[in-house]
Amino acid sequence: DIDARVKRAAEILELGPYLDRKPRALSGGQRQRVAMGRAIVREPKVFLFDEPLSNLDAALRSSVRGEIRALHQRSRTTSVYVTHDQVEAMTMGDRIVVLRGGRIEQVGTPVELYERPINRFVAGFIGSPAMNFVELPVQRDAAGVHVRWGDARLPLPAGLAGNAERVVVGVRPEHLRLAPDGAAPQPGHSDALQSFHAQGVAARVLAVEFTGAQSQIELMTAAGPVSVCAAERPLLKTGDDAVLQLPLARLHAFDAGSGLRLAA
Repeated sequence: DIDARVKRAAEILELGPYLDRKPRALSGGQRQRVAMGRAIVREPKVFLFDEPLSNLDAALRSSVRGEIRALHQRSRTTSVYVTHDQVEAMTMGDRIVVLRGGRIEQVGTPVELYERPINRFVAGFIGSPAMNFVELPVQRDAAGVHVRWGDARLPLPAGLAGNAERVVVGVRPEHLRLAPDGAAPQPGHSDALQSFHAQGVAARVLAVEFTGAQSQIELMTAAGPVSVCAAERPLLKTGDDAVLQLPLARLHAFDAGSGLRLAA
C-alpha cells in the first residue's frame, strides 16, 4: 500500500526518476513537490498548502495546479491554500479569503470577489490585467449627482456618493470597448455587453501590445491612464486618437478616502 501511494504521488508530481535521491540532491522546485507528495500519501483530513507552486516553472505550475484540483475533487478533503497569485486563487478556490497585512478584507466566491469587490484593494487585486481606477470630483445639480470623465457624464444614484467630494471610478480592462476617433465602436463578442448603455471618452493611444489571444491597449484620458483588453487585433496604433466606450452597468464606485465600495 505504501509503495502504491508513493508511486502514484511521484507520478502526479513528475518525481518518478528521482525516487532514489535524497531531498538535498534535488532542486528547490523538486523539493517543493516532494513536500506536497508527503502530504498526498498521508491522505489527511485537511491539506494546508503554503504557496506550493511558487518555485515551479510555468508549464509545471499549470500541470500541478490541475492535479491539486483533481486531488481535491477525488478526496473532497478540505484544503487551505495560501497564494499571492490571484489566478491560482480564482481557478482553484471555492471560497477566497483576501488578506492584507493580516486583516481579512473580503470573503466570497471567485465570482463575488470579481463582480462586487468590497473595496478598492480587493478590486485591484482580483482580475488580470488589474482594474482601472480614476479619481473624479462629485458634481451635484438639478439633474442629480454625477461625475464627469472628460466629456462623459456618469450619473450616480442619489444616495451613492453621500457627502463625498471625490469618487474613485473603477472599470475592468475587459469591459471597455475602443473605436478610432469619429468612428462607431466595434461590436464586442458579448451580446450582454452590447446591451449596456455606454458613454464615450476621448483618449490617445500610448501603446499597443499584441499577445496573440488578445491585445492590451494603453491610453491616456483626461482623468488619467487606462488599459483596455481587446479580443481582436486593434486597428489603432501608438499616437492615434480614439474613443473609449464606458459601459455604465460595469462601472464600480469607491470612496476616495476610505476606499470602500459605494452602494446606493
